Amino acid sequence: MLALKLPAIMLAAFLLLITSFSVWAQTADDPRAETGGAQTLEDILARQKGEVVDDQFRRDAIGNPDIAAPLSGQLGTLGGAADPELWRAFRYGTADIISSDPSPAGNVVIQDGGMRWLSWRNGPLSVYGGYLLLAVIVALAAFYALRGKIRIEGKKTGETILRFRLIERIAHWTMAIPFVLLAVTGLSLLFGRVALIPLFGKEAFTTISIVGKFVHNYVAWPFMLGLALSFIFWVSKNFPAKVDFKWLIKAGGMLKKGGHASSGKFNAGEKILFWMVMLFGVIISLSGLSLLFPYQINFISPLLEVANSIGLPGLFGIAPFDTVLAPQEEMQFANLLHILIAFVYMAIVIGHIYMGTVGMEGALPSMTKGRVETQWAKEHHDLWYEEVVNKTAKKIPAD
Repeated sequence: MLALKLPAIMLAAFLLLITSFSVWAQTADDPRAETGGAQTLEDILARQKGEVVDDQFRRDAIGNPDIAAPLSGQLGTLGGAADPELWRAFRYGTADIISSDPSPAGNVVIQDGGMRWLSWRNGPLSVYGGYLLLAVIVALAAFYALRGKIRIEGKKTGETILRFRLIERIAHWTMAIPFVLLAVTGLSLLFGRVALIPLFGKEAFTTISIVGKFVHNYVAWPFMLGLALSFIFWVSKNFPAKVDFKWLIKAGGMLKKGGHASSGKFNAGEKILFWMVMLFGVIISLSGLSLLFPYQINFISPLLEVANSIGLPGLFGIAPFDTVLAPQEEMQFANLLHILIAFVYMAIVIGHIYMGTVGMEGALPSMTKGRVETQWAKEHHDLWYEEVVNKTAKKIPAD
């Protein structure tokens, strides 16, 4: 009898051995096999270190994809109705949700990107942005200590020449004054908890933040108007020219006395400033508009699509950007971009303000009175000065 059962026992043992080996092989290949498909200790530790963890194994573990009615027969991956799978569907935005809230974000039950946004806002952006502004101020102070104020070197005649018309100056100040207000209120909102509450207290900061938010939202409109007018008035004068390369080689003669470089109405430095102000101004305006009108103006998704189309992620060795964003993610990324560009913009403007005031003699009247000393024009914008003089001479009738 035992002899008859022996082959069956051996066959069963062999099948058990094969099955065990198969399970072992799968376990060796899948680090999450021992956890039944759940995250491992390595996943948790990697996430705590800030490393990127592929969570596709959690995204897909939602059981029956038809979860519109989770209580009417949904089967989980383990064969029964599983609440964790239902909540994972909510977590990753794959649940078919019916909501009485008609807003785009009304169907989003769980969106944990807020913590990621907060860590970036209060972390790298605030820290390195603050260091950037401080570095610019220190660098300009060091430059002033070494070079001093760039003076008009020739003899002043008292004669002036029109540099900017009234409408041009209005466009400039319509952009400049609101930007200063935007910078001050933006910094107060960003650093208020750290810098203002210890100085003025929480109640005073509440008032400051409310007023600051109101000012920030409404002075943005004249800023954008001034930006558009400045572009219309000056774009034709800010295209590169051959003389600009010579100006850059000599650094405009700003590093030493008597080293002036030829220039048209705008020198190479001013042209670079113009295009940076325009480019960053457009980005900061679009991101600001998306924040002013939540869920109505989607700016980030199209931007990521453009980046993918030109292969930008590949240059950094990363996968193409995910262009399908939750409504809250649009807002979060727009805010981060807004802050990033704002810091760069402020750093540029600080340098511009320095050169237009304490850094260079004779520059400020061009934007206050519209006219500059002729000797200043000869030294800093000689080609433009000659062009204006020649045009004026042609208009004067001969005797």
